[in-house]
Amino acid sequence: MGRSPFGSSMSAAASLATAVVVLVFSTADAAPNNLYSYGVLSLKYRYAGQEMSLSAFKAHDIQRQQHLLAGVDLPLGGTGRPDAVGLYYAKVGIGTPTRDYYVQVDTGSDLMWVNCIQCTECPKRSSLGIDLTLYDIDDSDTGKVVSCSNPFCAEVNGGPLSGCTSNMSCPYLEIYGDGSSTAGYFVRDIVEYAQVSGDLQTSTANGSVIFGCGARQLGNLGSGNEEALDGILGFGKANSSMISQLASSGGVKKMFAHCLDGTNGGGIFAIGHVVQPQVNTTPLIPSQSHYSVNMTAVQVGLEFLNLTADVFEVGERKGTIIDSGTTLAYLPDVIYEPLVNQILSQQPGLTLHTVHDEYSCFEYTESIDDGFPNVTFYFEKSLSLRVYPHDYLFPYEGLWCIGWQNSGVGSAERQNVTLLGDLVLSNKLVVYDLVNQVIGWTEYNCSSSIKVQDEQSGTVHLVGAHYITSSACSSIDVRSLVTFALLKVLLVVVFLLQISLF
Repeated sequence: MGRSPFGSSMSAAASLATAVVVLVFSTADAAPNNLYSYGVLSLKYRYAGQEMSLSAFKAHDIQRQQHLLAGVDLPLGGTGRPDAVGLYYAKVGIGTPTRDYYVQVDTGSDLMWVNCIQCTECPKRSSLGIDLTLYDIDDSDTGKVVSCSNPFCAEVNGGPLSGCTSNMSCPYLEIYGDGSSTAGYFVRDIVEYAQVSGDLQTSTANGSVIFGCGARQLGNLGSGNEEALDGILGFGKANSSMISQLASSGGVKKMFAHCLDGTNGGGIFAIGHVVQPQVNTTPLIPSQSHYSVNMTAVQVGLEFLNLTADVFEVGERKGTIIDSGTTLAYLPDVIYEPLVNQILSQQPGLTLHTVHDEYSCFEYTESIDDGFPNVTFYFEKSLSLRVYPHDYLFPYEGLWCIGWQNSGVGSAERQNVTLLGDLVLSNKLVVYDLVNQVIGWTEYNCSSSIKVQDEQSGTVHLVGAHYITSSACSSIDVRSLVTFALLKVLLVVVFLLQISLF
């Protein structure tokens, strides 16, 4: 369960990444002339093979919201479609000896945390087909408690803790918009991942990371959560996030990319310098806690909506949030109403049905791509984002439902936010370049591969798409599946030829 940016938190509201990921960690055993590494984590879609209710994925959205080689490849599972709730998780190894933990990959969250052995209200089992593990620092030779005097502690808590003594640990508290929370203390330990060693090849590596040891979970993170995980892996912008920690240690540049395969499932989520395909970018808005950009116009079919620039800025939340951890797309009332009206005007004979008191759905038997217009969003520096009908309309119980959501009604926490989630980001490579403070995207086949470059040596490696099967927690490379299928066809052909000879 991810967290949308509509909620409040001591660090930042969490969101969940959904895609193929390339991450870069510093390695303790790296050679002097090879200071940076990249690797692979197994990622799985939480609700693979299940049809979730509309309320479930809406609740999910409201709750959440130096040099470098290539990156860390995070294999994915699931489709990211609204009718399947785009929740994904990765398998990471923690501690010495290493134990496996399954954590959400979240680009809007600023902390990594896992359930701790002291936790009495933590989930004991999960319906996701995984074995939950409680972290025990006494079982790890490399685990150490982070003191309250540690600079990291002061950074997370907004300054030195009052009453801090030499033997006191650093506490953390994360409160989410749905009322759930996690609390505990920080530890430092080794996180293991698969280092990219060539084109679609990996080897084992690790890095030292500070993360939360969750001792008390409430709400949807507590013992009543059937779709439980071991914790959350945060990739937000704050200094406490995973990517910021890795960057501060000199092991990774603050660049990452994701490509969500809305057709075949899985995709790519990577940290590193993506050199192919090339992507046009738009500036990130400074001093925003999320990845926010300036939207300038909205086009429906051939018509531009009559909007003024100020409709894209509400309160302290400036601009449009790009969030791969949110399933749907949220628009303020002044954008939502003319957008949906213009879309529906293409089919005036439709009868709308309200599903679960909040979704507009209708019957339609023809091709939706032929019957409804494309929607194009325009951003600063002439970057555009085209959304097709099969992206913003999704099937549910024999109806087609509108994925656009009105953020001007309902929960006051939404505050007319403009947010574009998986609904519009699927089948696009989205690149986040925090070094140059830009973000960009391009339409792309997310079941293929991208190229990530080592800026020191110039070496370029392929990082391919992945997904994880529902029946097992091992990752499967899409290209490997294709090769296996071709091999089966070849064996059948050989068998038939042998028969024909007799």
